[in-house]
Amino acid sequence: MRLLSGMRPTGRLHIGHLVGALNTWLSLQGEYECLFMIADWHALTTSSDTSKLPENIIEMAQDWRALGIDFTRSTVFVQSCVKEHAELYLLFGMLTPMPWLERDPTLKNMMEDMHLRGACYGLMGYPVLQAADIALYKAEAVPVGSDQVPHVELAREIVRAFNHRFSLVFPEPQAILSHTPRLPGTDGRKMSKSLDNAVFLDETPENIRRKVMQLVTDPGKIHATDVGNPDICSVHDYHKVFRASDASQADSDCRAGRLGCVRHKQYLSEILSSYLAPFREARAALTGKESETRAMLKAGGERAGKMAKETMEGARKAANLQFS
Repeated sequence: MRLLSGMRPTGRLHIGHLVGALNTWLSLQGEYECLFMIADWHALTTSSDTSKLPENIIEMAQDWRALGIDFTRSTVFVQSCVKEHAELYLLFGMLTPMPWLERDPTLKNMMEDMHLRGACYGLMGYPVLQAADIALYKAEAVPVGSDQVPHVELAREIVRAFNHRFSLVFPEPQAILSHTPRLPGTDGRKMSKSLDNAVFLDETPENIRRKVMQLVTDPGKIHATDVGNPDICSVHDYHKVFRASDASQADSDCRAGRLGCVRHKQYLSEILSSYLAPFREARAALTGKESETRAMLKAGGERAGKMAKETMEGARKAANLQFS
């Protein structure tokens, strides 16, 4: 089965990206024919500033390599290098009723988080572009977090509309749901670069410690010996992800007043520093290999382009768009 997923190159990757998506990608590389896309056109839906886009694309690809994304086994490419994405986006847009986009449950939250005063046409239509991204490669599986499931369902509806209107060209994609809970940012809100509350993958141990000490804990637990509630403590959310084997012990110690928040944060910072150490080493080893990474992306774009060209030939024929 073929799988597609992607990320917007909007800056440094943080641990939310790692546990929410990238670890899932790594685990699926051996089970699916994987396509991983650097979604630079999607990056324009929330910002028209492209001054750092070329740099961000290479930095993201370098990060993926350091984490273990295999550029020879998987097809890794830049979205805008395959122009058929735009063509299928246009065609799908002709089949998508506006109410389908207006009911998008994540659009309002995204605008609030990023302090956007109004949605541009591209932001309103980005689920249609996502549908085109998926369908262009006839991907049958899409790994997503729970907040992205509605977008996969919308992609299924758009594909279904095309197949019904013309002929059966595209498979209906299925969501592969990540079971890792969403990590909160240092302020308790959704982790995001734009909110300045993220712990980045390339953080030094000193920065990790500083940011972990900012994590929101149970406001009722003032002293180390106070009874705490781990259910409303961000430190425990992290603990369950990065040290699941002893999370239950930390939970009971907190509830019994045997574990103070400061010590718990110190312990967590040590866990995170150790967890991210292999990435920092692998990433440092890629310094100076940007040209090599750029060549890998170009090769991936050529492979993706061949698939996309074949798909669009079938889509044009089905839609009677091959006048000559």
